[in-house]
Amino acid sequence: MVTRGFTGRGSGSNQADRVPPGQHLEQGFPVLSAGPTPLVDTADWKFTVKIGPKPAKVWNWNQFNALPKTKVTRDIHCVTSWSKLDTVWEGVLIEDILADAGLERPTDFVLAHCYDGYSTNVPLADLLSGKAMVALSYAGKPLPRDHGGPARLLVPHLYFWKSAKWVNALQFTTRDEAGFWELRGYHIYGDPWREQRYKND
Repeated sequence: MVTRGFTGRGSGSNQADRVPPGQHLEQGFPVLSAGPTPLVDTADWKFTVKIGPKPAKVWNWNQFNALPKTKVTRDIHCVTSWSKLDTVWEGVLIEDILADAGLERPTDFVLAHCYDGYSTNVPLADLLSGKAMVALSYAGKPLPRDHGGPARLLVPHLYFWKSAKWVNALQFTTRDEAGFWELRGYHIYGDPWREQRYKND
């Protein structure tokens, strides 16, 4: 099940070809977070797109859920060495968010910000062309809190720390600014197929 975008290695490939080097298959869905799980009520939830420090558009929960939805099935890969195949997500593609905000390409770099203070950097090219979304559901159900609900960034072709939980903003930056884990020695980009786990990988 793949709709708009999200091309690449997927359920049509041999299973062994879908597991990056240094990874092992995981049947469950481990819960890993940088800190405590925040309680985010959808009545108070806001999502902001910013250019530098300046907000360009803000959505509440109902407004955001009125944007076009896309459903995808993708493999995900955690830097702690587990991979999970054929995970099913539904959410709003980044290009649909930008289109609703009337933006095209303000800068080449983005920092994702979250309700728990977490952040991570992603080049804009890795968020467009159907490569990423703000996910609102997993496996046909609303996204659980411990997996980033009510909304998380999903960038499945990069290590999963880039798929920031409890996301509440995308900030366009003029340079590739390191986020939480990148400042603590993780790789600035995080390609699982090149084993870019740590700074000098």
